Amino acid sequence: MEGARQVGKTWLLKEFGKNEYENLVYVNCHDNPEVQQLFIQDLNVVRVMQAFEAYSGQRIVAGKTLIFIDEIQEAPHALESLKYFCENAPEQHVAVAGSLLGVMNRPEESYPVGKVNTLRLLPMSFEEFLWAQGADYLTDEMSRLNWQLMKDMDVKLQEHLRQYYYVGGMPEAVLHYTTQGDVNGVRRIQQEIIANYNHDFAKHAGKDTQRIRLVWDSIPSQLAKENKKFIYGAVKKGGRARELENAIQWLVDAGLVYKVYRAASPQVPLKFYRNIDAFKLYLLDVGLLGALSDAPAMQMLVTNDVFKEFKGSFSENYVLQQLTNVPSLPVYYYSKDNSRLEIDFLVQINDKVVPIEVKAEENVKGKSLAQFVKNEFGEEHLQGLRISMKPYIDQGWMENIPLYAVGFFFKQTMPE
Repeated sequence: MEGARQVGKTWLLKEFGKNEYENLVYVNCHDNPEVQQLFIQDLNVVRVMQAFEAYSGQRIVAGKTLIFIDEIQEAPHALESLKYFCENAPEQHVAVAGSLLGVMNRPEESYPVGKVNTLRLLPMSFEEFLWAQGADYLTDEMSRLNWQLMKDMDVKLQEHLRQYYYVGGMPEAVLHYTTQGDVNGVRRIQQEIIANYNHDFAKHAGKDTQRIRLVWDSIPSQLAKENKKFIYGAVKKGGRARELENAIQWLVDAGLVYKVYRAASPQVPLKFYRNIDAFKLYLLDVGLLGALSDAPAMQMLVTNDVFKEFKGSFSENYVLQQLTNVPSLPVYYYSKDNSRLEIDFLVQINDKVVPIEVKAEENVKGKSLAQFVKNEFGEEHLQGLRISMKPYIDQGWMENIPLYAVGFFFKQTMPE
């Protein structure tokens, strides 16, 4: 199981082991020199399992024991050892977790291609945030796309959405908010997570550390621009692609940012029309975006200002975060260099492209989506999607869905 730091990998796999197996052998490679040295001698799985038994004080019984190796990136050659577990001890059940920050930076090790099943854990979605608040009655009806109930519950749902914009989906922040209701404590947790990421930049990125920090710190201001295309010169004066592209890719590979490319045309497959020189960057979590931006809790939690401040950057980041929870959903955007026409997102669903316009408030008078669907690419017979604070409406050429329903809508729209 891979994912950015502190998205809940350890807790989830421990719960899985406790609930589905007779016993769990948990081995943490972090700050554990004995375990870190274990894989250097050789990759003999019999010897390694004997060491695990001695370390945990438990017997390993095939099919009844889950071996869980945590922070696997901290132990040299531990990731490589999974190949030999698969080949020489296929009856053993082994799960591992690692931060992408370390796993991706092992050029001297061979990844066990074809020998492991990989799962990616992301921050909690808005639906999962509602579950954590005990609002199952809402999620059940929203999953059925009960638009009338959503309209009736609009004030309550907007309140939950404001809370999600502030708290985000990092499990520790969500747990603290749902159990303590302490907004200042939530912000402290988010700031600690960001501080830990900064520490990891130095630990894993080497000579690119400073450039990575500059890119990371620039994202809130990049998203606050009218045109959210990433501008190298906004990172540092005179910034150029050749000196910053490695830093950007490092953050993408680490799972800390999402890179959304521009597509030149809304045709399938969108990847054929990708422009690698034009892209937007979003943070992995809308709550961390608020913390990195120093957005005041009062502004985010008490009024609807959060939906329209910073030119809708929170809403766009939120929408993308929900879209990333939808499997196999390619996401791009559209703009023209010689025009103000911009479509926030283009998504590909089977043989169709859906243009998405994100409106962070109830004022939905922008003309870009209508111009794009009806004029610019009228021959493609597209149906647009507007995501705003207004209730659901189907206008034929375009559907409007409320911001809080975006994740539920795509779960129902995507084919099994």
